[in-house]
Amino acid sequence: MIKPAPRVVIAGTGSGCGKTTTVCAILQALKNRGLSPMSFKCGPDYIDPMFHSGIIGVDSANLDIFFAGEAGVRSAFVRHAADVNVVEGVMGMYDGLAMDSDVSSSYHLARVLDAPVVLVLNVRGMALSAAAAVKGYMTLRSPNVVRGVIFNKVSPMTYPSLSKVVEKECGIPVLGYLPDLPECSLESRHLGLVTAAEVSELQSKMQRLAEAAEKTLDLPGILALAETASELPTASLPVLPDLRGFRLGVALDEAFHFYYEANLDTLKSCGAELSFFSPLHDPVLPPALDGLYIGGGYPEVYAKELEANASMRESVQMALARGLRCYSECGGLLYLSQSLDGCAMCGFLPIICRMTDRLQHFGYVTVTDRTGLVFPAHEFHRTVAEPAEEIRMAYTVRKMKGNGEVWRCGYEKENTLAAFAHVHFADRPELIRRFWL
Repeated sequence: MIKPAPRVVIAGTGSGCGKTTTVCAILQALKNRGLSPMSFKCGPDYIDPMFHSGIIGVDSANLDIFFAGEAGVRSAFVRHAADVNVVEGVMGMYDGLAMDSDVSSSYHLARVLDAPVVLVLNVRGMALSAAAAVKGYMTLRSPNVVRGVIFNKVSPMTYPSLSKVVEKECGIPVLGYLPDLPECSLESRHLGLVTAAEVSELQSKMQRLAEAAEKTLDLPGILALAETASELPTASLPVLPDLRGFRLGVALDEAFHFYYEANLDTLKSCGAELSFFSPLHDPVLPPALDGLYIGGGYPEVYAKELEANASMRESVQMALARGLRCYSECGGLLYLSQSLDGCAMCGFLPIICRMTDRLQHFGYVTVTDRTGLVFPAHEFHRTVAEPAEEIRMAYTVRKMKGNGEVWRCGYEKENTLAAFAHVHFADRPELIRRFWL
């Protein structure tokens, strides 16, 4: 058993209730106090951790039970734990793999980490009903993990009386509130929030949030609550492949930046040298590569700029034609296609891609690879890929929610595998071998 630094889960009543804003305000305020907080994100989200990293100056880690299992997320938490640890929940606190399931939810993660939960509640237009909402979240499942509440969208005049009502009816503390701060709002696009790098005056916005947090949040109360977390069991790590001397090119720029830090850290732990390059700005691939990794992002937003960099597209196409091992997911798949919304891409895969006005696939999936590997993944995209000629398919994909829909994906050509599914391979060394060895 080991007791890492104190921890608290900031969960919400649903998407849009103010979780990310609240977590950012807390992290910046703690940093301003001279503490060294570590942030975590429940679930497969890429963008929220970028905001955390932009504030605290260190990488934020994903904790996803569907990807890594209970032992895996405990192990990841222990490896990254710092002075104080703030975990941002996902969706509503109980929202899990299915409509009637709390598996892989914020509640599930809080139980696995034995961490107290602070519930973020948008109370605009509420009075006594706020207490009813809090009590419902406290009693839906046993054991109850909700130990405090933070109000969002409440006025300074309303807060004192409303907090008294909730504390009296529910028996837990209200740990402050965040007022309506439209000047600190974060913009969204088709796959969620815009990335941290694209937010103008991000640090200025975060400092304004922190100033509000110092005035209206009970930071000492939140820290005291985090101290109540108990010991956690340790977990053994998987045996990793030996990648010493292996030079892996990794696409990283405004168009390609959806990577789980745990994946990159694991590749480094294997001994791989990561050589980052920009499909937008660099003229050619880095020299002497043994493999290529092109992650997701927003290539559809930068399609014209990617098309304009013809020398990089040609460099990628020629390297793959020579047999360089490559794994690409989602945005990376689009980049290797013939075209994206009419803009020329690398042209290595005989598929044509286009944006649609709705999500094509969204949520957790289970992938069965043609080699016999079965592993969890996540899809979230509005694009479709239409083969222009016959190409081998490597994946059978089954959706976890709903009717268990099944479809084919995973385009293979030469030593290249490209698919829409995002994979967390940090705890699955067999996938590293599949992709690059």
